[in-house]
Amino acid sequence: PRGPRRDPDSVVLCVLATDEEDEGDIALQIHFTLIQAFCCDNDIHILRVSGMQRLAAILGEPQADSEPRDLHCLLVTNPHTDAWKSQGLAEVANYCAESRDRNQWVPFVCLQER
Repeated sequence: PRGPRRDPDSVVLCVLATDEEDEGDIALQIHFTLIQAFCCDNDIHILRVSGMQRLAAILGEPQADSEPRDLHCLLVTNPHTDAWKSQGLAEVANYCAESRDRNQWVPFVCLQER
């Protein structure tokens, strides 16, 4: 598969995830600000989420031999073929667009534990 470095046009969503303890992390907030500016300039939807443990559970356990995961910034890609269009991505895109229409430029979702 092609990654965003080889095909940046395939990035359709940027998920910026934090928990309460991350709110005081100035470096992370600066990082998020720069990422948000890039996404806005490149018409990439942005979604802020809280609930890092729930996000990790949704994504599943990493493989034993993989590098440690940093889930603060996730780039979601969508292949350029119609056969791979995702209904879920379309719903998130609609949610982001509706939020922007209400002047909430970066929508926020709290992931609840199950």
